[in-house]
Amino acid sequence: MKIVVLDGYTLNPGDLSWKAVEAFGAVKVYERTDFDNETIIKNIGDAEMVLTNKTPLPKEVLVKASNLKYIGVLATGYNVVDVVTAKNLGMVVSNVPIYGTQAVGQFTMALMLELCHHVGNHNTAVKNGDWTNSKDFCFWNTPLIELSGKNLGIVGLGKIGQSMARIAQAFGLNILAYNRSKDLRLESETLKYVELDELLEKSDFVSLHCPLTESTEGLINTKSISKMKSSAFLINTSRGGLIVEEDLKNALNSGKLAGAAVDVVSSEPIKADNPLLKAENIIITPHIAWASKEARARLMQTTVENIKAFLQGNPINVVN
Repeated sequence: MKIVVLDGYTLNPGDLSWKAVEAFGAVKVYERTDFDNETIIKNIGDAEMVLTNKTPLPKEVLVKASNLKYIGVLATGYNVVDVVTAKNLGMVVSNVPIYGTQAVGQFTMALMLELCHHVGNHNTAVKNGDWTNSKDFCFWNTPLIELSGKNLGIVGLGKIGQSMARIAQAFGLNILAYNRSKDLRLESETLKYVELDELLEKSDFVSLHCPLTESTEGLINTKSISKMKSSAFLINTSRGGLIVEEDLKNALNSGKLAGAAVDVVSSEPIKADNPLLKAENIIITPHIAWASKEARARLMQTTVENIKAFLQGNPINVVN
């Protein structure tokens, strides 16, 4: 069995091991593969299995991969693969649906706390001498915000949204949740399902945890932002395409929103002309909410389980 990993560095920059995958056959790991079809086809070669994180596998590539039987997506989102073509060609496509729940919830909370306290900014100020030169025994450069009693709107109350809700409730936040389906067992004194407009209108913080689909693309735009409090903060650790970035920039620069924190953008790595780079009061991190070592180890383990199940004739986590 020949197995090719097209972009192994993202999952395993050196602190994990491919040995469990190597138990299934001869493994060739490319740390990165250029996003052009010719290079992708060349790197796949005559492999029977391919593992990919972000390297695209469009129809033009799949029809040339004549030996390919299995595609393992090293992520939850699988839009990098033309799953319809893969199915028509008899290729099984599996993803890793749950691995970063705790990591993303924790990171989202870190972004929220940074918006409230700007810890990094104050650390830099102290090291630059601002505290040494202060006339007072303490100082702060930004307003400091207490979370207890405020409303957190969570758009998408799936596994990660629920993880974020539990963490936020421990900080004394009230949760307003919007989801396509409602699990009323989750409701409590501090968590209520509401419609999206009500969530936007009443929330002090809005955190996005929904998938990117035709119905959610551009969900946050000038119209939806206009419904939010001018004192509200927006957080996105889901998918960059949920936000119309020019609209968010304008809202931040005009004071329509108090601030934002995003771990994802519409095109990654972020392009030099991305509007958010010219926005005020925004924190941008490089798509790392999922990337704790513990989460990546779970991703690797599930990938191994996916491969094993496929070879046994009972594939799991199949998306096509």
